Amino acid sequence: MRRSRNTTGSVTRTETKRVLRQVPLDASVQEGRRVLEIEARAVQDLITRLDERFARAVNFLYECQGKVVISGMGKSGLIGQKIAATLASTGTPSFFLHPAEGVHGDLGMLAKQDALIAISNSGETQEVLQLLPFVKRLNVPVVALTGNMTSTLAKNSDVTLDISVNEEACPLGLAPTASTTATLAMGDALAVALLQKRGFKQDDFAQFHPGGTLGRRLLVKVRDLMQHGDHLPRVRQDASGSDTILEMTSKKLGMTTVVNGKGALYGIVTDGDLRRFIQGGGDFSKVTAGDLASRRPKTIGPDELATTAVALMERFSITALVVLEAPNRLAGVIHLHDLLKNGIV
Repeated sequence: MRRSRNTTGSVTRTETKRVLRQVPLDASVQEGRRVLEIEARAVQDLITRLDERFARAVNFLYECQGKVVISGMGKSGLIGQKIAATLASTGTPSFFLHPAEGVHGDLGMLAKQDALIAISNSGETQEVLQLLPFVKRLNVPVVALTGNMTSTLAKNSDVTLDISVNEEACPLGLAPTASTTATLAMGDALAVALLQKRGFKQDDFAQFHPGGTLGRRLLVKVRDLMQHGDHLPRVRQDASGSDTILEMTSKKLGMTTVVNGKGALYGIVTDGDLRRFIQGGGDFSKVTAGDLASRRPKTIGPDELATTAVALMERFSITALVVLEAPNRLAGVIHLHDLLKNGIV
């Protein structure tokens, strides 16, 4: 907006504000719903197309002794990268090969025992087609994902999966939208079918995701998080009530373990035990840890998963478990705070 000065030097408005066109909220919502409906139909239409060709594609990829290589240009390439990542994280070694880079030296990434997933909605993408002669010389099987079953790519592939859509969500019909969604869904279908065929389990998945929350939940054991050694709250059975409270206060877990003369677990004393003792009119000068202790605390083994500890705490509405290595052999204590801090909960 331009401004000018009047004769007194002050700034005055010389133009009215430009009126911005306001798009009604309901129009935006309707457009968003239209897009999602088109893309949902595109995925829904894939279901009836899964036949023996899909089974053959899965077998080609399952029997691959090397790596599954995914290639595609533009938006198809971006979808291909996601498919490669999904395959790799679910037990099928794979990587993405940019087709333009491939014909300029990166074809050395392909080996005779590999398999290729080539993505092109038109089936006529030149950069992708230029890979085929080299791939054929290596006798590498090609699985094509294309929207044109009579295309050059389809005719030169070992098995072709139909990812065609009736319409793109883009109102101009130009930007790949529904077609890329359908491609992504087909890639997921291949990855999950392979996962099932390989007998891929949660523990296998965790091995590929050690740094994530899921990996921690599936791999971290109680011994990795438990309080032990000098951090373990522990008093002897004959310790005074005052000493018991001091131990609980210094270790800050809201509880302490109680051991007998041989160092075996006798029980635990919690904040709740102390409150109940006070409410009953008890005298701490005349009581021992053994008198205060709950004799049958909830326990867990050190090699149990940390998620198992969470489940036990939730089941019994408690915040700590005693860790035993053998019957009554005290190893440590695992607290809800340790589980929270390490992302298990």
